[in-house]
Amino acid sequence: MSPATKELLQKVRMMVPPMLEKFHKGMLGRVAVIGGSENYTGAPYFSAMASARLGADLSHVICTPPAANVIKTYSPNLMVHPLMRENPYHATPSALATPVIAMLAHLHSLVIGPGLGRDDLMQDTVAEVISAARERKIPLVLDADALWLVQRRPELVKGYKECVLTPNVVEFGRLAQAVGVDTEGDTGKEGCKALANALGGVMVVRKGGVDWISDGTDERTITSEGEGGRKRSGGQGDTLTGSIGTLLAWRNMYLDKNWDTEGNMGREETLMLAAFGGSAITRECSRLAFMERGRSLQASDLTDKVPVAFETLIGEKEESKL
Repeated sequence: MSPATKELLQKVRMMVPPMLEKFHKGMLGRVAVIGGSENYTGAPYFSAMASARLGADLSHVICTPPAANVIKTYSPNLMVHPLMRENPYHATPSALATPVIAMLAHLHSLVIGPGLGRDDLMQDTVAEVISAARERKIPLVLDADALWLVQRRPELVKGYKECVLTPNVVEFGRLAQAVGVDTEGDTGKEGCKALANALGGVMVVRKGGVDWISDGTDERTITSEGEGGRKRSGGQGDTLTGSIGTLLAWRNMYLDKNWDTEGNMGREETLMLAAFGGSAITRECSRLAFMERGRSLQASDLTDKVPVAFETLIGEKEESKL
């Protein structure tokens, strides 16, 4: 592990709240994942479970009714809300978004995209939710088909500096093309910075052999270079989104000084650290799972490694131990 990585992980650790007697249910993180449709039920589950296994108190999934029926059978630990709808369904996106928007007041962060699909009604409903979350300054993590929405409507997130995008190589190329960023021959670093700049300073996690993380500034352009597994099975990015979601919830607590916090880190730095921490934990989960499973590795194997990766990279605070 490089000295730069150690220093970044030490700063991530500063954001992790100790488990104190004074904290009540929900204070250590209320995270929701919007996704889950007729054809995709695994992705929102993996994201929400990563959030829960990292340490969020309450993890929600907001999805369609058919997806809800399935996801509820995966784990009783998640709260599953069948509020989304796909075509054909006779309701406006605004009407469908209303009960989801009502939940925002009770959330610390919101993950959008895992298993969302590209149905027009789903996409338009999510657009309404993103706009409402932005008005309320709710931190967002957007992945998968939420990035498809951003590709078509970049104004939804442009300039919103409480937003993290997590594109893979294909999604990154599409986003770059949509906002006029030339990626021909770019390095991971420069392309990541350019896309973040074109989107007005959102935080971009450019996934790859290493993960580049940038909000478009030199000061907050870093790399997450921990070793990962060599199996590229689908769904590993869902561990990333859920992990970032929990770290963003803890970031809120840190910024609100809900305990005797260390350092004096601001909103921009802590957003970068949440993205970095999620990346580092996910890469370590992938490495650990690959060591055990090898070629047979699946996304579900990463879920069990989340608490192990947290303990290995960050570690529990003494105040949390009995």
